[in-house]
This record gives sequence, C-alpha cells and structure tokens, in this order.
Amino acid sequence: MTRNRRFMHVLGRQSLSILVTLFGLLVLTFVIGRVMPADPVRAIVGEDATREVYEHVFRQLGLDRPMWQQFVFYMRDVVTFDFGNAVRTGQPITSDLARVLPATFELATFAILIGAGLGAPLGVIAAVNKDRWIDHLVRVLSLLGHSMPIFWTGMIALLIFYAGLGWVGGSGRMSQFYIGMVPERTHFLLIDSALAGQWDVFRSALNHIILPAALLGYSSAAYITRMTRSFMLDQLNQEYITTARVKGLSRRQTNWRHAFGNIRVQLVTIIALAYGSLLEGAVLIETVFAWPGFGQYLTSNLLIGDMNAVMTCVLVVGVIFIALNLMSDILYRVFDPRTK
Repeated sequence: MTRNRRFMHVLGRQSLSILVTLFGLLVLTFVIGRVMPADPVRAIVGEDATREVYEHVFRQLGLDRPMWQQFVFYMRDVVTFDFGNAVRTGQPITSDLARVLPATFELATFAILIGAGLGAPLGVIAAVNKDRWIDHLVRVLSLLGHSMPIFWTGMIALLIFYAGLGWVGGSGRMSQFYIGMVPERTHFLLIDSALAGQWDVFRSALNHIILPAALLGYSSAAYITRMTRSFMLDQLNQEYITTARVKGLSRRQTNWRHAFGNIRVQLVTIIALAYGSLLEGAVLIETVFAWPGFGQYLTSNLLIGDMNAVMTCVLVVGVIFIALNLMSDILYRVFDPRTK
C-alpha cells in the first residue's frame, strides 16, 4: 500500500469514527432532553400561562409529533446551527455561546498551562526521588490539591489575596470601570484589549484571571503530577534505563531524555482530558468568582429548566472532547513516529 493510499485509508477511518461518535452524541443529547423532568414549555410560557397558550407553544416546539420526527427535526437544527433562543436572555443560543465560551477557554487555557507546567516536572521529580522527603512532599501537595473543594479554596483565596492583601483582582473578568471600553472582536478579553491597545484593561483582565486560573491549575496539577509519577516509575523500572546507566549516561539524560520521552504520548492524553474537564467542569470556580463563562451559563439555564439551552451545552461539551481526542491523535504522531 502506497503512502497516499495509506493516508487516505487512515483519514477515512478517522472521519467515519468521528461521524459515528457525533451521531451517538446527538442521540444521547436528544434522549437527555426528553427524559429530564423539566418542562421546556413551562420554562417558556411561565407558570401562569393559560392552557391554550401552553398547547400552542407545545405544538410550536414540535412536541406533539412522533419521537422519530422530533429527532429528525433536531438533527436538521443541529446541522444548520439553529438551536433556537435562550429563555433567560432572549438571544439565539449560538450568540450566547459565542459570548460565554471564550471566557471559559481563556480561563481554562491559563489553568492548564499552570497545571501542566507544574504537574509534569513535579511528577518526574517525585518519581526519580521515590520514597525520599521530596517525593512525600509532592504527594502530599497533590493529595491536597485533588481533595480540597474548589469552591472552598476559591472563597479562602479571595479573602486572603484580594480582600486581605490586595494582590489580585476580585470577581468578574475585569474591573467595573473598564466595562465597555474594549470592542469585542474575538470575545477573548486579553486578546481584544491587546488589539485595541488598551493596556490598562489588559492588566486589569490579567489581574482578575490569575487567581481563578491558579486554583484550577493547582487542581489539574495535582492530577497530572500523580499520573506523571506513575508513568515515570513504570519507565524507570524498565531494563533499557538500567542499560543506559551502565553505558555511562547521566541520571539527567536517562530520566528526562529517555524515560520522560517515552511517557509523552501518555501525558498528551492526560493533559487533553484535564483541559476538557476544565472547560466543562469549571462551574464552581466560575460561580465563586462571578466569571461569565460556559459553566455559569449552563447552570443558570438548568436551574430555570431551559432544556433547549442545556441540550446545546451538552452537545458542545461532547464536541469539545471529540476535538481534543482528535488533537491527541495528531500529537501522538508528532511525539511517537511509530504511530505513523
């Protein structure tokens, strides 16, 4: 099989896998929307609506049709990116998501950079110093980061670093004084403020994102550290490490070039999953810091029973994880040529 035919074969297999996964995700979100106890019609018309108004909206939403027809119309809406309007804002759900997703992406990206930047080196250090004091210290710090409730650490951190010491900004993405001063081109506040040359707004946004990103990053670092340590211990017990040391290679070379080099593919998966978890699981930290992101948007719509918006959010989360898995597959081929 030539290289081009092999590439097309792999591409076709990947595309088919993605399509099947997306179809399964559509089925799952549709079923979730139908089995949830919340009444989407009541969320729109309110509790005091008459029976005639209720039935009119019920038919307008297509809920009087057979289930298979509802699923066909749901697929049509997904393909055309027509998810309807959100009850709470009255705006198209796609517009709401375009506004809130960048805020969460910005926060999660900062957090995963901190988490991966701390977690991977600490995991390696703990593994090469197994059962020494530094290994025990790293494991205790990892256990604390993994077990402490994020909403509790968020409130304590606000009291200490914002209210007490004044080192960081408080709630929100920036100070109230700067709201509306930067044109929203990308909805990424740091990028928009830099493009506009509003460096005061940029510093305010950076000052506000540091604390929630550090807390989320610490939580991710705890998980990444534990997994890195486990992967490294497995590699350090392999015969090729002993052979490398017998041949005269230094501990630094064997640990970082050979052992760490062989766990990079595994770390890609761990970091990608951690990043995805930050994107869809930052609800508590966004609530504590009044961060107008995706998690807060999902929670608020779930509380009022807007299942249309909730189903769309669930679908977005699934697409994000599919994209991250695809990116992981691509990075596998970069870090490990054997997978080609």
